[in-house]
Amino acid sequence: MHPEQSGRVPPQRPYSNWSREFMLKSLPSTESTADAGPVCASSRCGGARRPRIALLSNPKSTGNLAQLPRIREYCADHPDVFHYEVEQAAQIGEAMKIIARVRPKVLAINGGDGTVQAALTELYNGGHFGDRPPPVAVLPSGKTNLIALDLGARGDPIEALERLIELARTDDLAPYTVARELIALRRSEGEGEDNRPVIGMFLGGAGLADTMLYCRERIYPLGLPNGIAHGLTAIALLAKMFLRAKASFLPPDPQPLKVSMRDRENALSGRFSLLAVTTLEKLLLSSDLGTKREGTLKLLAVEERPMSLIYGLAASIAGKLGRKSVRGVHFEEADEITIEGDRSNVILDGETFQAEHGRPIYLRPAQPLSFVKLAA
Repeated sequence: MHPEQSGRVPPQRPYSNWSREFMLKSLPSTESTADAGPVCASSRCGGARRPRIALLSNPKSTGNLAQLPRIREYCADHPDVFHYEVEQAAQIGEAMKIIARVRPKVLAINGGDGTVQAALTELYNGGHFGDRPPPVAVLPSGKTNLIALDLGARGDPIEALERLIELARTDDLAPYTVARELIALRRSEGEGEDNRPVIGMFLGGAGLADTMLYCRERIYPLGLPNGIAHGLTAIALLAKMFLRAKASFLPPDPQPLKVSMRDRENALSGRFSLLAVTTLEKLLLSSDLGTKREGTLKLLAVEERPMSLIYGLAASIAGKLGRKSVRGVHFEEADEITIEGDRSNVILDGETFQAEHGRPIYLRPAQPLSFVKLAA
């Protein structure tokens, strides 16, 4: 759920008891105006000024269920880290207000792509850090980790935290950060308080969105490991596409879509097995996209024919995706993309929207943010 849609947050538990206790220990009033964190009196710090990492966690992110106790223990033992937990996306706005008082050197997010999307939306719209928001790091957790993988976050989240502390202790973070273009999604063309953009980095639509929702709603509840769940989803999708199987337990047929781009006369129309709009450097099978213009949205659409999907996969493996014309595969770069359909689902970093006739979805590039790349 997006923060704007939630209404008033219930006062009973605005954040977890653990976070409240940790905040009381870690944020005395004298720190709210400090520029770089207080002097650490512990022998472990040697009395030096310590860097500060603000860690925003979502305990209800599926990937966090097993890891969060370890992360809490680690944060309690490391004064470099200020840990704040939210139990729903509606609390992220209040979390950002508190975190801004700490003036962290790095803002780390511990959750799936949906948590990252909600945090980026609040970071972009809330203005809590003025015109100098801290660079963002994403820990490898959650069911889906496209953003974390693009930024080099893999493996154990504790190891990622240790790496962040190491980087935050350097005088200059610039060599370890990278600017990332963002996607701003709006439901109408005008701007205003009621039409604040939702911010993300990856949007999936058409058959891709339907398959993601099928996996989320039908396969994940089985409690299987991620790898097996994704494998079953792939088998169901392949059976539907190549065997033309029809059954209620298989993913649904994608709805027709119309995709228009500014400065492009002809729109893409039809049914697509895959529709993706992204600012990420890599997309299909970790293939680098053939980007020609900086600061644009990259659109990939694969027509709903088995051979088109095969051609697209072959082009991705060969490193030709976006660089060479492929039959049934469309790659475009645009400053503005409009998606219209018959209640067709699109998913922006975990949050679902519907493209409808007369109520399209508008996508534009948003101001870039700085992210920490954890890869060596």
